Amino acid sequence: MKERCFSAPGRVEIGGNHTDHQHGCVLAAAIDLDARCSAVPNGTNVINIENEQYGSDSVDLSSLEISEKEKESPAALMRGVAAWFKERGHTIGGFDAVISSNIPVGSGLSSSAAFEVLIGNVFKGLFGADVSPLDIAIAGRYAENVYFGKPCGLMDQAASSFGGLSMIDFKDPGNAIVKPINADIPGYVLCVVASGCSHADLTPEYAAIPAEMKTIAEHFGKEVLRDVPGDAFYTEIGHIRHLSGRAILRAIHFFEENERVKKQATALESGDIAAFLDLVNESGRSSLAYLQNVFSSSNPHEQGLTLALAISERILTGKGAWRVHGGGFAGTILAFVPDELKDNYNKQMCDVFGDGCCRFLNVRKEGGGEVFN
Repeated sequence: MKERCFSAPGRVEIGGNHTDHQHGCVLAAAIDLDARCSAVPNGTNVINIENEQYGSDSVDLSSLEISEKEKESPAALMRGVAAWFKERGHTIGGFDAVISSNIPVGSGLSSSAAFEVLIGNVFKGLFGADVSPLDIAIAGRYAENVYFGKPCGLMDQAASSFGGLSMIDFKDPGNAIVKPINADIPGYVLCVVASGCSHADLTPEYAAIPAEMKTIAEHFGKEVLRDVPGDAFYTEIGHIRHLSGRAILRAIHFFEENERVKKQATALESGDIAAFLDLVNESGRSSLAYLQNVFSSSNPHEQGLTLALAISERILTGKGAWRVHGGGFAGTILAFVPDELKDNYNKQMCDVFGDGCCRFLNVRKEGGGEVFN
């Protein structure tokens, strides 16, 4: 049987830092780095993969139970996506695949989400599952939350699955509203800067953000902050300080960031690039001061992201924009760099963080899917 080829892109988060898990809005884009595979059904219940990043692996789909031994592994993601498909009545089966990716692991560009979306599209393509890009994104998040063991929202998977630059509203996560936005920002280049600090062992830091936001939502009888009226929250701050000062600050970030995403989308649609860049910087300041995800509280001596932001501010003030990128605590920052400053920005960042720390990216229009030659 002829092999079939599939691809799923990485993503950048442009607005909406840690809003998705509270059913908020995000501004995200697929990028021109991706995970790819060639795959063929093998007539068994076993997935066999050769993965350039992680080595070979096999997953027996005759059991779709959660395996503690597989936590935080590619096998957990494959089993989790398969379980989601199976639970909803879709046909699954074994296949042989060779997988490659040029999305650096731990870079904040969502290599894991791209892998999940890739596997979802393999099941769709090889076994005829009638699923939408949103379904595939939800399957990926399910695998990451339940099988892999990492709390996350839906932004990474949705951005990879849909492609392009979009504002995504997760008020009803099962029916997320995806609105394509003009991705053209003339005169600027999109850059992700790697701080050299890994996301490894930071799951507790990530988990604390939705957990703390949830404590605030629960005070108002809600599951997520999106369902809490902002005016009611601000009126009640004096009565909820016992819950946690950091939790309150993180909730303030959510309410402001959720509205900021809408303003960013409006600015891009109207071509007001100056207003858009100002909003990107506002988002970055909010993440630093309120969300507090620029460095790990358990390792305050490691300040790679803070340093990258400080250097970016020195170079780009009045000319560009900079902010923490993605989950935070380690990994990358995002910058919009004027074309005429690209070489200087790259040199100064590489002088501090090493050659190749800057990745200049383009938005990819296509989301995850089969590749037809």
